[in-house]
Amino acid sequence: MEGVHLRAAVRNAYENSLVASQSGSELRGNCLITGEVDVPLAPNESVIKGVWGGQPAGCNIVSFNARAFESYGKRERNGENAPVSLRSSFAYTTALNHLLSSEQRIQVGDTSTVFWAEEQHELEDLFGEIMRDDAARNTGAIKALYSAVESGRFSIGGPGTRFHVLGLAPNAARISIRFWETATAAELAQRIKQHFDDLFLTRRDFEPEYLSLSALLKASSRRKSDGTYDIPPNLGGEVMRAILEGLPYPATLLNLVVARCRAEQARKDHNGSKPVPNVSYARAAAIKASLNRLIRSRNTSEKEFTPMLDPSNANPAYRLGRLFATLEKIQEDASPGLNATIRDRYYGAASSTPAAVFPTLLRLSMHHLAKLAAGLAITRERLIGDIMDGFDSATFPPRILPLPDQARFALGYYQQRQAFFTKSTTEQIQ
Repeated sequence: MEGVHLRAAVRNAYENSLVASQSGSELRGNCLITGEVDVPLAPNESVIKGVWGGQPAGCNIVSFNARAFESYGKRERNGENAPVSLRSSFAYTTALNHLLSSEQRIQVGDTSTVFWAEEQHELEDLFGEIMRDDAARNTGAIKALYSAVESGRFSIGGPGTRFHVLGLAPNAARISIRFWETATAAELAQRIKQHFDDLFLTRRDFEPEYLSLSALLKASSRRKSDGTYDIPPNLGGEVMRAILEGLPYPATLLNLVVARCRAEQARKDHNGSKPVPNVSYARAAAIKASLNRLIRSRNTSEKEFTPMLDPSNANPAYRLGRLFATLEKIQEDASPGLNATIRDRYYGAASSTPAAVFPTLLRLSMHHLAKLAAGLAITRERLIGDIMDGFDSATFPPRILPLPDQARFALGYYQQRQAFFTKSTTEQIQ
């Protein structure tokens, strides 16, 4: 049964009453939203409430608080500087306030994000679950999204239904629009699926299959003493926009992740006794996704990075990362239970100025290999030879690695470490 508020006669009567209640205003003009001519204009926009970080009393999207921002000869009122009809102003502010107070709102960094479809649609439920930082809930939603993309059908709504995502962030005087993406449900679902495909990476069993947006942002930032993270205010919105539009991730994400890998090279757990990976699963996934999207967007001949170790990848920086992981593993095999490895002291230099440290590290590895059982020593020496095969002796090791190559180094290091872990687990099972 149709609700009373949806009946055309009731809606028209209400809107006419609204216009009549404010008809004392002498403002009339052309509406920028609908294109209607000579209609009553809203003198001021209704306040928008529910934007995180905004004024408690509400904020405006459209406002003019100084003469310098006004059009020539116009007074300090929105109705003249940005003419919007009473009906349109009421419609969009009411709808936006409703969305900001509903389940169709998520927080991405400092950006309050709302989303809606032009008809009832399954993607409205899936989108909110996918973007929230809750592995127990978003795993099922992501799998449902994959199923919808592969089948080309949604349980509710069609693939051609228009879907909208709007990101709002506060500033000193008004609400800023960080992004507003409109696409069909099928297009948007494919872009979200591509995001998770790009992030897919080998991991340990206890780590989540799908990384949330929050996990990526935290991986790029320093954890403060109070348990929060110093995530750059606009980073979340920029990453969300890249996901929704299928663009490369912002360069800031890759830069910050690489910087955290170097800054935490000697990090230990809260007891100070056990090393904590500096190139974590989330950081390695962010690096892989960022690099692959850059490669794809530039349409270069560079090979995309795979989810698992790729011994055929000849990129020098990637191989240097693998070599560093191998030298560290040799040290660990030679001195089981070691509290500090070459990573604690040399990772930063090895990933940025390899020529300064790799000759030393290779000499040290000879002493560590001498402590290993003959079979294991031969296996490790063969691996070093395979990794170094193809390096130009005249240019090895490189004098310096630029930041994108530092990212490739980190990914090679992570994947080689994961390969050691997987192999040792297999040997234990056998």
